[in-house]
Formats: sequence, C-alpha cells, structure tokens
Amino acid sequence: MNPSTIHGGRLIEAARRWGIPPDHWLDLSTGINRKGWKVPPLPPHVWQHLPEEDDGLDQVLREWGGAPGSAGCLPVPGTQAAIQALPLLRSPCRVGVPRPGFSEHARCWALAGHEVVPVPLEQLAGDDGWLDELDVLVWINPNNPTGITVGRDRLLDWHARLVAKGGWLVVDEAFADGYGGISLVPMSSAPGLVVLRSLGKFFGLAGIRAGAVYGEAAITGALQSTLGPWALSHPARYLMARALKDKRWQSHTAERLQLDSERLDQCLRQAGLPPTAGTLLFRYLPHPNARLMAESLARQGVLVRYFETPSALRFGLPGDAFEWERLERTLGYMRNVIDRRLVDC
Repeated sequence: MNPSTIHGGRLIEAARRWGIPPDHWLDLSTGINRKGWKVPPLPPHVWQHLPEEDDGLDQVLREWGGAPGSAGCLPVPGTQAAIQALPLLRSPCRVGVPRPGFSEHARCWALAGHEVVPVPLEQLAGDDGWLDELDVLVWINPNNPTGITVGRDRLLDWHARLVAKGGWLVVDEAFADGYGGISLVPMSSAPGLVVLRSLGKFFGLAGIRAGAVYGEAAITGALQSTLGPWALSHPARYLMARALKDKRWQSHTAERLQLDSERLDQCLRQAGLPPTAGTLLFRYLPHPNARLMAESLARQGVLVRYFETPSALRFGLPGDAFEWERLERTLGYMRNVIDRRLVDC
C-alpha cells in the first residue's frame, strides 16, 4: 500500500505514538459496527476444505441484495480486492471519484494508468454536466466520510448517460445496509453497472474479508478471472452465508444503529460541537480545529479518524454503556483543553 494512504483502524501505530497499550483504547476510527454479528464456532471441516462455488452462497447473496437472476454475482475477499482489480478491466480512460471519498478508489484507478478526475461533492448542487467528461464514475453511496447520499433515480440517470458512450458506473455501497430504497443491486443486470457490497461495516465482520460484487455478467466474469480460483476462503463463505440469512439480527441491528447514531449526534452537540452528518455507523464533523481535537482525544485513549482536507473528524459508534460513558467524559475533557488553548492563542 502506498505509505501516503491513511485509513482508520491504525490502532497499533496510535498505541506507539501515544504510549497507551492497544487494549486500553476506545477505537472509533473505522465506522465498523462494534456490536457485530456473533460468529459461531466453525466445524472442523470448514477449515479443511477448499471453497466450492456451488455451496449455495450465490443464491444467498442474490436474496440479500435483491439481485435479478440475470445479474452477475461474485463473492470477493473484501471489496478492496474488487477495488484493486476493476481498474485492470478497462483501457486507460477518465474516471471520476468523489472528493472527499474513500481514497482507495482514486489510488487504484490511478495505479492502473487511468486519469482520475476528482468530483467535489459541492458539484451535486448543480447540474450534472460534469459527467460528460468522464468514461467511468465511481460513486460511494452513502459517501464515506461525509454520509451524503444520492438518490436512486439520480444514480440511474448518471448510469444511463455513462453507458450510452460505453462507460461504467461503479457504486460502493459499503455503508448502505440499514437504508431502504437506495441500493442499485436490484438493477445490477444493466450493462455498465457495478455495485460493491461488504460485510465489514454493518455486520462488523471486517476481519473475515468478505464482500460481493453485483453487475453485468460480463464484468463480474472478467473480475472473477482476474481474481482467480478460491479467492474467498471456505470459512469466509461459510460465515457470510449464515450472517446474510440472519434477517432478524439485521432488522434489530438497523433499528439499534439508528438510535445509536442519533445518540452520538446528541453527545457531540452536548460537548459544544456543531451539528454533524453521517450514516448509521458514524458521524462526520467538519471543524477548523479537527487535528487539535483528534490529538486531545488520543491522549485520553480515544481514537477517531482525522481528515486534513477538509479539516474534519469521523466518529464511529461506541459499543456498550462503558464505552458511551468514556466517550462522553473524554469529550468534556477535550472541550476544556481546546478552550484553554484557543484562549492562550
């Protein structure tokens, strides 16, 4: 990975920098559900067999996403694998990516020789003429880190304009779970449409590296050939199928996350911070003193994600009552430290 690419979850690095052992931290830097789906014990045969494509996972994935039968549906070892491989399937072209947005999209398309064109989120307020200069648009919906969501109808209009000239629309739906009516998976059989889904965030299963790509069968077939055989391990396939079948847990979790995200927003307001945006799994806080705030929290063992441009923080959700209390207490301390420093300036 390019050393200049920084992501959340760098807990060991934070522990070294601040001299606080890793198990003493409250890590809110990733937007991963801290009360994820509970992994059951795995039968011994799961560890001993190679993955098999006819194990029923394909049908489970289609039912989970609502994919049509004619769509391609490919389980992948985390959507990062697809993010890295998709740019290899096209000749060099002009690729739009949102700014701000998950930086791996821009990095991987650029490494594959494409011209990456940043699409500032402010452009969404105007017309969509900027699409005319692009061959491929990669969109993150909801956006990471801002939480901005583009409606399905507008996305489909973008897709129609791109595919009319042989282009693609790639939609990263890593944070779409729990939202109704925004996913493009039900339309994923359309030419030039690719949708990425993941078990890492909502399900809290980032460690098993499991995701899915839905799209035009020709594209998912080419992607499968690029990734090669046995790309997703047997344990990951086994757990993926069972987590996706657990509809009761998914429904309950969506309701809980809605309440928890509202609670986090209120918690930040009570600490004297401005209103936030975000998703069910994180709150996004633009602030001119974001770096100072992140460092103040880190000194108390609370890790959040800092963004330099624009200056902002992203807060994931605490997982239990103790973590909520710790965050509230640390936010109060942070506010006092920042107020004193600003007065001294």
